This record gives sequence, structure tokens and C-alpha cells, in this order.
Amino acid sequence: MAEHDIIDRFFRALKHSPFIMIGLDDTPDHSQPMTAQTLEDRQNRLWFFTSRDNRLAVGGAAMAQFVSKEHDFFACLHGTLSADEDRAMVDRLWSKQVEAWFPGGKDDPKLLLLRYDVESAEFWEGDVSLTGQVKMLFGGTIKPSETGEHAEVSLG
Repeated sequence: MAEHDIIDRFFRALKHSPFIMIGLDDTPDHSQPMTAQTLEDRQNRLWFFTSRDNRLAVGGAAMAQFVSKEHDFFACLHGTLSADEDRAMVDRLWSKQVEAWFPGGKDDPKLLLLRYDVESAEFWEGDVSLTGQVKMLFGGTIKPSETGEHAEVSLG
């Protein structure tokens, strides 16, 4: 399996269901759900619109978890969150869904765009074979070759 193939599959799954759990490494706070924004040409970055008083707004090292809508693709990402003050990026990522959260629009004083630079990731893609499915129904040992793919990648 090529690394870029599983990374591509991750980004396709993320576009289908863009929700992840993310939290800062050095705080006792739990992770929180966020809606990830992606760009085709930047497969090592995610963006999140949030408010300036959100606990993630301080930025720093962060861990994120993802489960696909079909519950067959899983990812754990590690990277760095930071404020992205680029107005062109705000314009590029803005949508009606984001506008619903910020009645002041793109000029809302509480609006903050966070950029998540992904440095490393681990992916699991579940694709249990027919033989594996039968074993799960009737009992039996599932072999690693019957479970799908796994990859650890560096994206930074």
C-alpha cells in the first residue's frame, strides 16, 4: 500500500463527514468536536472556524481523532494548531454553514480561523474480508490479512 493512497482515502472520507475530535496536548481539557475544512492542494493541513474564546484558540500541539461516516476508516492525527489571520483563506473557506455560527459574518470580532498543520498520522481502514465476516459470525480467528489496512505516516 502506498502512503499517498491511504492519505487520499482519508481526505475523501473526511470530505464525506468532516467532523473530528481535537484537543490540545498540554491541557487537562477533553477533546471537542470540530468541523474540518480541507483544500485539495494541501493534504497536510486542516482548518477550523471557531470563536476567539474557544479553548483551542490558544493553539499549540494537538491530537485529533476521526471516524468515517461508515465506521470503516479511522485516523489519529498529531500536529500544531495556530491562528490563521489570512483574510484570503477566510474568504476561500467561508460557507453558509460557517455563517450560521457567526451572525457578524467574516467581520465578526469573535471569528477565528485555526490552521492545523498535521505532522504525523496513523490510519486504519477496516475492510474485513468475506472469510473474516464468516469467522465473526460463527467464531474463529481473524488473520491480519483479513482486516484491512494500517499505516503510520509523516506529513510534516
